[in-house]
Amino acid sequence: MQTTHFWNQLHLRRTKVILLFVFLLCSGLNGRAQGLFGLTSTSGSDDKLLSYGFFLAPHTATYQIKYSDQYFNPASNPNDQIYSIYPKYSPGFSLGFTGILRIHDQVNLMFTPGISFYEYRVDINYINTPSNTVPLPGSGNTTGNTNTDPANNLGYRTEELVNESTIVALPLLFKYRSQRFNNTRMYFIGGGSYQFRTKTQDEANLDPLVTSGQDFTVEAGIGFEVYFKYFKFAPEIRFSHGLNNLYLPEKNDAQFKDALSSVKRKGITLYLNFQ
Repeated sequence: MQTTHFWNQLHLRRTKVILLFVFLLCSGLNGRAQGLFGLTSTSGSDDKLLSYGFFLAPHTATYQIKYSDQYFNPASNPNDQIYSIYPKYSPGFSLGFTGILRIHDQVNLMFTPGISFYEYRVDINYINTPSNTVPLPGSGNTTGNTNTDPANNLGYRTEELVNESTIVALPLLFKYRSQRFNNTRMYFIGGGSYQFRTKTQDEANLDPLVTSGQDFTVEAGIGFEVYFKYFKFAPEIRFSHGLNNLYLPEKNDAQFKDALSSVKRKGITLYLNFQ
């Protein structure tokens, strides 16, 4: 009598084994396909009149400056003339809540109050009396760093001004979405925001670059929604541009206050929305 071996048993039952393997493989692929491409998720409350969520949002922001007419007049400040003013992008972080009003399946009105933490950096490069040292404009050198221009022996110094702000934003936005394709949607978003700083103006007057605390911004962005079983995830990139001139020349240092006529905010934010 032939000895029964495992491989012999597998050989005798290979048809059943192959059918079972194919069944399991198809089941797994079908479940994965349904999760990625099938209309299996109803999360996100798309059919509700009101729905809610929250967001986390890293950002980078800077000032947009405009020189004054006096800046272009060399006779206005012969002893300590401004060579350049160089705003720099600096990172920060925002978080907040999302309220969604469904107007149509593809049109939503959104209210997204949040709090943001900003750091604004500006390099001011001065031309001094002849010396042996001069920094490159916008090089990021801190106050007191100097270098020399060997061509004309002019001396320069760079001062870095840093403003830290905590800002409450109250955006009201329209969101236009494409039709849902399986478990994804693309969308465009735009609107405006009212913003105010949490510290008082008396506290802000101690900042290196003094600005006012209230602003209105225009915001526009693009993103896409991904539907999961229990929630909807929507990464989005949004651009923001301030409308108000925040500059308060009478409150700023006499050395540079007349060089600027306007300071506005602008930023780029990556929103991670959960609904």
